[in-house]
Amino acid sequence: MIKILIVDDHMIFREGIKKVLAAASGIKVAGEAGNGNEALRALKRNHYDVVLQDLSLPDMEGLDLLSHIKNHNPDLPVLILSFYPEDQYAVRVLKEGASGYLTKESVPNDLIHAIRKAAEGGKYISATLGESLAGSVTGEKEGRPHELLSSREFQIFSMIAAGKSVKEMAYELSIARTTITSYRSRIFEKLNFKTNADLIRYAVENRIV
Repeated sequence: MIKILIVDDHMIFREGIKKVLAAASGIKVAGEAGNGNEALRALKRNHYDVVLQDLSLPDMEGLDLLSHIKNHNPDLPVLILSFYPEDQYAVRVLKEGASGYLTKESVPNDLIHAIRKAAEGGKYISATLGESLAGSVTGEKEGRPHELLSSREFQIFSMIAAGKSVKEMAYELSIARTTITSYRSRIFEKLNFKTNADLIRYAVENRIV
């Protein structure tokens, strides 16, 4: 039996996932968490075979939770299930150790297949993402500027694009405001931005927000 921990702050969505998985043999939703800290407590208390995690959580960034899980439970598969487009986040979360990425528009059969593959130690990669990765390897597809950002830089990039202040970012990430400012300067230099408006425009045009 594959035991699943669902991490998502929307109860209605969690209920929908539970109904989908209830019809799948050999898979059981053994735990739920509405935010990152609840997920970490659940992982300390119980054993799970796969974590099904959203990227947007109310108390911490999804990439931070993913990194924390992989640092403390490196063999625990984590599947990311998010509203964000696959082409914006899939490669990044795979680099961070996720076992796969699905959008919330994915069909139930894809989700079930991804869970089973992750539980077996494999990686779930959709056909669309597979083509994108193949293009990157062969040089047929040129990467976009924001793909040059580190995970932390991209995280702060996304928070700026979402309209968060330096104070809010420092609080949520538990780092100094000066550190946020340094990251912002680095991001602006790498992407040749002059103002937050430039960053937000780029994020909208590339469907990052």
